[in-house]
Formats: sequence, C-alpha cells, structure tokens
Amino acid sequence: MDLITEFVAELRQYGIPVSLGESIDAHEALISELIDDRELLKEALAATLIKNEAHREAFESLFNIYFGVNVERGDAEDSEDTNKHEGEDSLLAGNTVSKSAKLSGGSSGSLSQEEVIEMLFNALVNGDKDRLNQLAKLAVSMFASIEPGRPVGGVYYLYRTLRNIDIEALQAKLKNALLKQRDKNTDENLNERFASDEATLRTEKLKKLIEDEIRQRLIEDRGKQAMAKTLKKPLLEDIDIMRASRQEMFDLQQAIVPLSRKLASRLANRRRHLRQGRLNWPATIRKSMALGGSLAEPIFKKPKISKPDIILLADLSGSVASFARFTLQLVYALSSQFTKIRSFAFIDGIDEITSYFNLTTDPMKSFYKINTEADIMWLDGHSDYGHALTEFVKKWPEAVTPKSSVLILGDARSNYHNPHSDILKQLSKKSKHVYWLNPEPKAYWDSGDSIVKEYAPFCDEVLEVRTLKQLELFVNKLD
Repeated sequence: MDLITEFVAELRQYGIPVSLGESIDAHEALISELIDDRELLKEALAATLIKNEAHREAFESLFNIYFGVNVERGDAEDSEDTNKHEGEDSLLAGNTVSKSAKLSGGSSGSLSQEEVIEMLFNALVNGDKDRLNQLAKLAVSMFASIEPGRPVGGVYYLYRTLRNIDIEALQAKLKNALLKQRDKNTDENLNERFASDEATLRTEKLKKLIEDEIRQRLIEDRGKQAMAKTLKKPLLEDIDIMRASRQEMFDLQQAIVPLSRKLASRLANRRRHLRQGRLNWPATIRKSMALGGSLAEPIFKKPKISKPDIILLADLSGSVASFARFTLQLVYALSSQFTKIRSFAFIDGIDEITSYFNLTTDPMKSFYKINTEADIMWLDGHSDYGHALTEFVKKWPEAVTPKSSVLILGDARSNYHNPHSDILKQLSKKSKHVYWLNPEPKAYWDSGDSIVKEYAPFCDEVLEVRTLKQLELFVNKLD
C-alpha cells in the first residue's frame, strides 16, 4: 500500500469522507513537483481531500505523521547514541567553548545542559535555522529520554524537553537580547512590543522543531498507524455533547452559526425545489386544445411552500441541560426557516422561555436569565415529565396547532413519577409531528427510571441525538 493510500485510509478511519476521485487527485498532487515543498504539498492535499474546514485540524495531525519533516529517515542512521554524539561533535565547532573544556567536565564529547541552552540561545538570536534544527534534535536526544515501546504520548516527551531547556527563561532572555538590537530612537513601548512578539515567534518555531523531532522518533518506534491512533480525537461533529469538555463545548458553540447558515440554505433550497403539486385539470385541457386534444403536456399546480411552527419542550435538569441549551441555540439560529418558534423549559415545573431569546442576541445571557428567572421548578427540582406535560396543556392549550412540530428534548428519566402519557397522546393528535430527541445512548433507554417506552407510541420518532452530526441529520427532516 503506497503512502497516499495509507493516508486516505487513515482519514476515513478518522471519519473524514474521501471519495475515490479525491483520492486519485491526491495521488496526482503527490507525484507532482510539489513534493519538494512540504507546505505546498500539504495545501495541495488539503485542497483535494478536505471539504469541511472543521476537518482541517485532524487532517494536519495526520499529515504531520505521514508526511513528516523526515519522512524517510530510514535505516542509514546507526543508533540514537551515535547520532547524539555526532551531532554534538558537529555543533562543538561552532560553540564558543573549546572541545577540550567540554571533555574535562564529563564523558568524551558530552555537552552539559547549560551549554546546550546557551547554544540554543545563540542560534535563536542569530536566526540560524539550520543550526537551530540540529540543536532541536540534540535537545530531544539529551532531555526527552524517549523509551522504545513505552506507550507514552508525545506531549509528555515535549514537556520534558521544554522543561529541561527552560523555554520560558530562554524566551525572556531572547526578548532582552532582541530589545538591545532595536533602534534607540524608536518609541520604547513599540520596541518592547516588537521584541516580545519576535521572541515569542522564534521560541514557538523552536518548540515546533522539537515537537516534529519527537513525533518522528515515535513514528519510527511505533509506526504511523499506531501514532495516528494515539493522536486520534473525535471530529467536532462526533463529540458527545453530554460529555464535552469546556474547550470542546466552546468549539461546538462556535460551530452553531456556520452550521445554522448551511442548514438554513439547505432547507430553503429543498422547499424551493419541491416536486410539482396536484394536476391542474382546467389548465391542462386548455393547453391540450392547442395540440389537437392530446394531453401531452400536463400542467400542475404550484405547491404551497409552508414553513413549520416549532414548539420546543426542553428538560433543563442536571446533565441534560447542556444538550437542551445547545439544541435551543441551534433552533433559534435557524429561526428564519420556521413560521414561529415557541420554547418551554421544564424540570418538574414548566415555563415559557420564548421571550428570553427575543430580548438579546447573546444566547449565554438568555440561558442565564432562564436559569435565574424562569419558573421551571415546582416541588423538589427533580425531573417530572408527567407533571410538566400536564401543566403545559393546562396553561397553554392554544400553543399546539395542526401546523406545529413538537420537539421534546430530554432523557425521559422521570424519577418514577406518573408519566401521564395520555397528555402526549393528546398533543400527538393536535400536532403535525412529535419528535423526541434523547441525548442518552439507546442502550440505556427503558432502564431504571427511563420511560421512553411510555411515550414512544405517540411520537413520530424517538431519536438518539448526542452529537452535532446527529442533530444536523434531524434538522434536515423538519418540514
């Protein structure tokens, strides 16, 4: 299997769709002259293989593994120790301290930690890329202490190397050196800013060189596929919303606006290109008279394009609250595609929260007001779906109409309270559709206090929706 085929297979394993045609295009890019320029090759492959910007990070991680700086280091190198000492000997020639002085302090040809740091500092000050690359390899050899076969991530070895060279102190020292080189006649604050930014830029390049070297050594030890599995993270659209970290949840929030635009465009196009309506007999007969009575050209009525009303009932208790908030935010971002949206939040009590979204464009402020002002607790603050549904039809009997699509967001765990499924049966008869979006895995449904089976007969569908991808697939069903 050639390199591109392996790379494409790994992208597919990651969940990134790559067609056969795109794979052929990637082969074309690889055999072109771009192979001599790694950055141009990366952009060429990205252009041929990546259709979604959200997949870019995963693509770059795999590209660094399969098309690293030293893709074919091979067997020409004797051993890590040999390379280390050869590197030291070649670097000694450019070091200000004599070789004999080095030998007096330890084993033949060895360099001390302080000497390596000083050499790194000089290379950074002078902007010597080749020397910095050599020193980065030397630093990894001396300080990373990579153990063959040990299942440790590259981050651990990177941290160990950067700690030993004291990267923060090195950056501060570099900043001072660069500041002294600045024009004294220039504004002092401006000099400070330029020196700081340049020092940060150069030390980041050093970190990248060290990271590349560590990755390459781990690839040689474990193989490309094993390294890809070690680095594998779920794509944004596959992250479990219920278990997302703070950073992942932030990334998901950032994805809502572009996703809503894409979905809105898709829904609008689908409605615009609806199939023809019912046959228009009078118009067809009139047309046929011009053709001698032949019904060769039937005329159809134009279908009436309607947008659905959305009624959202969202459980905001406990851990499912993050899922409900996320779904509410997406639906409101899609508001242009619905005639109207009315939202209700509940725990064991229920309250309408539509106005909270109309007051501000910041969803976080809306959710804060909902949590602090909405009357969604009735008794003990534990989910009671039966009581919430009963109160809903009692307080807002006019909310659901034959045009309404009712979306219920929650895990259907009702703490062994009466489910009052007859209320959902009423809603099902009054509405156009009833969908239940459950963020729990299907395997957990109807276990413990879960009452999915009580409500499922009165829903068009009960769907497991735990990820952005699943939520996107559901929104495409709305009509």
